[in-house]
Amino acid sequence: MSDIRQPYEDDIIISWPELHRDARYLCHLLHDLGPWQGIIAVTRGGLVPAALVARELDIRLIDTVCIASYGVGETGGAEQQQSTLKILKMVQGDGEGFVVIDDLVDTGRTAAYLRQHLPKAHFATLYAKPMGRKLVDSCVKEFKQNKWIYFPWDIDYQFATPIKDRPANGANIAVHKKG
Repeated sequence: MSDIRQPYEDDIIISWPELHRDARYLCHLLHDLGPWQGIIAVTRGGLVPAALVARELDIRLIDTVCIASYGVGETGGAEQQQSTLKILKMVQGDGEGFVVIDDLVDTGRTAAYLRQHLPKAHFATLYAKPMGRKLVDSCVKEFKQNKWIYFPWDIDYQFATPIKDRPANGANIAVHKKG
């Protein structure tokens, strides 16, 4: 079986507290650049950050652009692959006075499309990778291109059995003995 996640060498897991802290930092950046007429959230990833920014900056006008840029691989999850952009809903105007918010700019394909259609909007993301970073006006953290980012809504927190309580066969546990 081939590795579908080929370009990704490592995973980064973003927790709810980390995402909230990063969103609040983004709010400080955006507050200093405002005032804003409204927010345009990029669905789906930009919905949670947009809600947090809207609350912190007391912005009531929120619209969405609905763009699908990832298709699901055979097993879903982390094996999602970027596919052609599917524009499901766009907004009117040139974006003047609005901040476009997304969770991540990866290759920049979505951001490039939005820049073309909303040239006067301010583009803000929580996270950016090198290929898309130049298309974003504000971001909180940058990651290497070969990192796969798991967001809190992508993962399921489950109880982990303590090592001492696991079966004696030590499934998936390497044991190193001296001598």
